[in-house]
Amino acid sequence: MAGRGAEQHPHGADRLCDAGDRVYSRAVRRGRVPRADAERVPCLLELALLHPDPDDMDWLVPTSPQEVMTRLLRGVYDEVRESQRRVGSAVGAFEWYAGLGRQLQALSAPGEGTAIRVLDGLSRIQAAMDEATEACASEVLTVQPGGIRREAELTEGLHRALTLRGRGVRMRDLYTHVARHGQGLLNYLELMGDTVEARTLDEVIDRLILFDRTVAFIPANAERTMALELRHPALVEYLVTVFERLWRLALPLTAPLPDTGIEGISHRERSIAALLAEGHQDAVIAERLGISVRTCRAHIARLSDTLGAASRTQLGVRIAQVGLDGPPRPGSPAAPPALRIPDQEAPGVR
Repeated sequence: MAGRGAEQHPHGADRLCDAGDRVYSRAVRRGRVPRADAERVPCLLELALLHPDPDDMDWLVPTSPQEVMTRLLRGVYDEVRESQRRVGSAVGAFEWYAGLGRQLQALSAPGEGTAIRVLDGLSRIQAAMDEATEACASEVLTVQPGGIRREAELTEGLHRALTLRGRGVRMRDLYTHVARHGQGLLNYLELMGDTVEARTLDEVIDRLILFDRTVAFIPANAERTMALELRHPALVEYLVTVFERLWRLALPLTAPLPDTGIEGISHRERSIAALLAEGHQDAVIAERLGISVRTCRAHIARLSDTLGAASRTQLGVRIAQVGLDGPPRPGSPAAPPALRIPDQEAPGVR
């Protein structure tokens, strides 16, 4: 009965249903009511507003209104205390999160925003780059790995480059030596005029873009669909130092590549020989120099033919013998022209 009554009269003692109000009021006025009168309103028994008459169980007597009021006030008091407890917990949590926020802000210098921000997706990366371009006032430094620059890659950031040129911002770009052979890059540099200075190296670090030495962008995954925006002064200063050291080692784009001093071996083949001596596989060498694996293997084959090596092991020995296992040594005598090593008729390594 209790379950059925609760479904028919879902309320508390602070607000009775109409039927319950009528029966309880009659019980208060008369002192008691027959149990049969309360059958339609079992909530009165469930809420202890009526209880059996000890002298006659067929009758129900009312709980005094004063007791009901005390019970209601006690319930309200308990609810207020519970609400105060929840508010206290919320205030404590707020203070804890606020403390975390202060710690996070401490990582950044005042006014510089988030020290490290993850940019997920090309649209967010482009938006952040455009924002940095708008704020840039004097200098942009970039490292562009890979080989020959495709037209699409050059066009992607052309609007930013033209915007910077219009404000007199100077730009310095580092590429691999392979990029020299791309007509798209030459066209881009001709368009930009003396605003851009370009230099090349055998190999460079991964992509890096620095604006005014205050904000840097680097890839955050191999697919380059995520990037890191860095504003922490120590991190940015470190990347600027890396760039400047690479820049001093690099050759101006208009300067010829140095001669290897060994007839029949090009500058690129010397670079490949040095990486082979370090034990790198073809795919790693190709990636670091910005060439395809197929081109890399063709150069290795020519190295083998020139040095007369019949195996990779023998090629490593020949590379060390002629001094190709590292950068050119200042003051070291150049190898004799038309280098000849016994048994060089052996087939080249493919």
